[in-house]
Amino acid sequence: MTDTQTWSTTIAAAAINATKIYGSGDTQVVALDAVSAEFNKGQFTAIMGPSGSGKSTLMHCLAGLDLLTSGSVLIGGDDLSQLKERDLTLLRRDKIGFIFQAFNLIPTLSALENITLPMDLGGIKPDQGWLDTVIDTVGLRDRLSHRPSELSGGQQQRVAVARALASRPQIIFADEPTGNLDSRTGTEILTFMRKAVDELRQTIVMVTHDPNAAGYSDRVLFLADGRLVDEMFEPTAAKVLDKMKALGD
Repeated sequence: MTDTQTWSTTIAAAAINATKIYGSGDTQVVALDAVSAEFNKGQFTAIMGPSGSGKSTLMHCLAGLDLLTSGSVLIGGDDLSQLKERDLTLLRRDKIGFIFQAFNLIPTLSALENITLPMDLGGIKPDQGWLDTVIDTVGLRDRLSHRPSELSGGQQQRVAVARALASRPQIIFADEPTGNLDSRTGTEILTFMRKAVDELRQTIVMVTHDPNAAGYSDRVLFLADGRLVDEMFEPTAAKVLDKMKALGD
């Protein structure tokens, strides 16, 4: 972790003894209890666990949307706890992509305008070749002029996936990205995300409760009671389901 060259070539993000405590005294809740994990570049990681296990808290802290009580989160070698608010905002804009369950599109903008919005806000000119690759990867070429209200749920989530990919972030965080979609459309989105990792070399960290979704990842981290309790490589839906049953979900 301290070797800069090793960091820059292999690791996109890391949590080091990540601890998050809400409240105090009798109402204190330890949402994360000294969690340490690395997330390699070009890898698709799913985070799973029973309700209240800390999986969403971990993702929010990794993404700089919430701050740890103690410990560290590093993105591309930057320690988020050491950044000023403006620098943290710029890091989220320039180095992180987000995919949420609620698509979070701007209703008055076209699909293309929604895709390029983060770059437009930063005054960054899109790499047209990369943008074209992303648009074709998620199959939106014939929907670019449509507003969100003119798109299906699956198409809206594809716009959200493309928006996350378009700025070529160091890492993408996906929070239950198929939660509002039917199973067929959810499969399409997960296939696109898998393709983004395999063909576009993106790095994705996804929180999900769905063993089928986790089966698209390269590895699964399992949390329980705020602790990292297990890790699975080359997961399948069946193996993940068995593990989740063992954890009591």
